Amino acid sequence: MAVVYIALTVLAGYFLGCINGALLVSKYILHDDVRDHGSGNAGLTNFHRVFGGKLTIVVVLCDMLKAVCAVLVGQLLMGHFLGLLVLGKYVAGLSCMLGHMFPCMFHFKGGKGILSGGAIALMMDWRIAVVVWGLFVVLVALTRMVSVGSLAAGVAFAIMTAVVYRSLPVTILGIIIGVLVVWGHRSNIGRILRGEENTLHLHHKNSDSEGSK
Repeated sequence: MAVVYIALTVLAGYFLGCINGALLVSKYILHDDVRDHGSGNAGLTNFHRVFGGKLTIVVVLCDMLKAVCAVLVGQLLMGHFLGLLVLGKYVAGLSCMLGHMFPCMFHFKGGKGILSGGAIALMMDWRIAVVVWGLFVVLVALTRMVSVGSLAAGVAFAIMTAVVYRSLPVTILGIIIGVLVVWGHRSNIGRILRGEENTLHLHHKNSDSEGSK
């Protein structure tokens, strides 16, 4: 039965992750796929730069709530039934990240996982959440580059997972989540090094450069 509960956790996390707010809002409410504009990325930054408006809040809520639901499913299936609470949360969180970044119903072309990753951090441990969100907010405020805060948050998530839980399986999952965030921002890293990365604007702005989420 353990294999069944783990498999259900992975599947539930993945398909919850596939519920991409930017894609759902742009395709089915605005009838204009966000991936056809700007950076081509199906995430919050590109959505905001292309469409702006109040629907941005819907994208934020969707991408965060799905991660919360995924982790809760992991807590139930692997925590309650198998006694693997923390491991269940991380398995579900990683599966949700994979679903968000590589959604099967959207041709495996999704977002970069920052909103979902941020929600996962909140669900794991308050110490992890404080460091991850604190670094993200401070660095974005200082640099006005969402990608810089996102990269730091991904690295911090992996490090804090190891510090807080001191469990090899959990640490490995935390590192994989952190690596996914960094990998998703690989093109941003090149632009940061060249001094060409976009800076954050709170107003509606179209852009041909790649967003961060």
